[in-house]
Formats: sequence, structure tokens, C-alpha cells
Amino acid sequence: MQEGIAGAGMFVALVDRGFFDSFKEANALAHHLREAHEHSDSVLVRDLAAGHERPFGMTASPQEVEQSTVAALEQAVAALEAKSPGDLPAYRQLVLEVAESVAEAAKGVSAQENQALASIRAALGSNG
Repeated sequence: MQEGIAGAGMFVALVDRGFFDSFKEANALAHHLREAHEHSDSVLVRDLAAGHERPFGMTASPQEVEQSTVAALEQAVAALEAKSPGDLPAYRQLVLEVAESVAEAAKGVSAQENQALASIRAALGSNG
């Protein structure tokens, strides 16, 4: 489940790369996870946001990150639907908020970032 969260942020960051933008986006990802860890009402979200899993190396291509992230999100949704459906809305919200905060961190949301967000929403089974 942590792979899906970190992957969503990385996926959005990688589709529209810029040297200085990367620092802003990494900061947005870290800040959002820290806030979720400290303030979420969901125990699951607090625990997942505290994780330090880095599912991808520096050489991972955007396609690799997208494929792995979509697969991780789909697996997380299936697991939550089966074992803890009450936690699914909070998980979806965390993933979307992380991805959106990364997309908005630099110079606004680009067309490529919007496409990445749409892929993330589809993997989560969420329209918004």
C-alpha cells in the first residue's frame, strides 16, 4: 500500500520533469505525508504515511513507475475491499491528495500531470 502512495507522487513528478521542479515536488510529497501522519483520523493512513518505502530507484523510467504504481494501487484497493472496506475511502483520499499536491507544487498542473492523475484515479476506482 505504501508503494502506491509513494509511486503516485513519483509518477506525477516524473511525467513533467524539471530540475528545480523536482525539489518542489519532493518537498510537497514529504510535507503531505508528514501532515497525514500527524493529523489523519485514520489509523491506517497515519501508519502508511509514516512509512519510508522508496519503491523506485533513480533510474526508473516514467513507464516503469506508472506500471508499478498502477499495479500497486489496484492491489491495495482489492486488499482493502476484501479486508478493510472502511479504510478504502481514506486510502483513496491520501493517494489522490499526495499526487495532486505534487502536481501543483511547481508551476501548476500540466497536461501530462493531468493524464497521470487520471491514471491514478482509474487505478483507485475513483472519479474524484
